[in-house]
Amino acid sequence: QVQFVESGGGLVQPGGSLRLSCAASLEPSIPFRAYNLGWYRQAPGKQRELVARITAGHSTDYTDSVKGRFTISRDDPKETVYLQMNNLKPEDTAVYYCNAVRLTSGDYYPLYNSWGQGTQVTVSS
Repeated sequence: QVQFVESGGGLVQPGGSLRLSCAASLEPSIPFRAYNLGWYRQAPGKQRELVARITAGHSTDYTDSVKGRFTISRDDPKETVYLQMNNLKPEDTAVYYCNAVRLTSGDYYPLYNSWGQGTQVTVSS
């Protein structure tokens, strides 16, 4: 059974930092290191969006609004993916989720329909 457990969120002032973690239990027939992984977020009243992704080869990409502020990384032996968030802004307030991702027609989509509980990030003074 595929499972994602996100942690590390909280309340932080603008300009602050947080480090999110996601422990993933994926299909045992596929090595964790073979998966492309991503961090998503969903703000109230908005659709879930992919904010960062890291490939099996450790290539990374980010949505424009977080470039230069967020860093995605992975620890394959620990089957964990991280999101370091610096210089946080109020517009970063959202519930953050992780998932494996697949590349289809030049774009990335979540690989699994099941999601974890997410971790709430609130940026406010």
